[in-house]
Amino acid sequence: MTSVAVSGAGGRLAGAIMAAVVEAEDLELTGLYNPNRAGTEMSGLIILGDTLSVSADVVVETAHPDVVFGNLEAWRDAGAAAVVGTSGFTPERLEQLRSMWGSATPCLVVPNFSIGATLMMRFAAEAAAHFDAVEIVERHHASKPDAPSGTSLASAMGIARSGGSSTDQSKELVPGARGADVEGVKVHSLRLPGLIAQQEVALSNSGEVLSIEHLSTSYESFAAGAILAIRKVGSLEGGVHLGLDTVLT
Repeated sequence: MTSVAVSGAGGRLAGAIMAAVVEAEDLELTGLYNPNRAGTEMSGLIILGDTLSVSADVVVETAHPDVVFGNLEAWRDAGAAAVVGTSGFTPERLEQLRSMWGSATPCLVVPNFSIGATLMMRFAAEAAAHFDAVEIVERHHASKPDAPSGTSLASAMGIARSGGSSTDQSKELVPGARGADVEGVKVHSLRLPGLIAQQEVALSNSGEVLSIEHLSTSYESFAAGAILAIRKVGSLEGGVHLGLDTVLT
């Protein structure tokens, strides 16, 4: 039986993961952490406000990007494996995490727990080498704290590794009109009420466009991938790993 703690308890992603852990026969939810909700009861447990009180084989981190590094440092010091669902891991932040985390235990950063979104990223990276240009359009709920999304950042990094890039001959009349540049790939972020997560990767050659799109209509879409990550993270080598694709065979 693998003991699991969830950091960021009370959030929508955390709630979906907690429910899935409770349903899994081989996992046990043993701790919840969120200093902003300390003392509140959820899933039969009292939410803790002190990282030193959290004990588990695997900690799933879903807290705000502003506090994620401090939390991860605590889980590292406790000797736990970590599964990170917090968004915002740019190449620079990933390098910062690798330097901070070390190699004693595994840490799996998952930009998107959805199986479908993971396959979208895999297919886009595979296709990118065969197209002259590629751009990403990501759409998320208006309250999302960061942009671009972690999914689009990971997608762009995978596309760039495969040799894909965007073409850009337009002069911006308004700064930002052509989107953000992530390792040579343009990323456009939309924030609208009523959305959860949607991403399109558009790839183009002269005379053709291939669109690879994924849409999450419920936070339940993230549950299966989160459970897979929790089950598999302990089998990874110590150090930081990126993407659910790492454990999706």
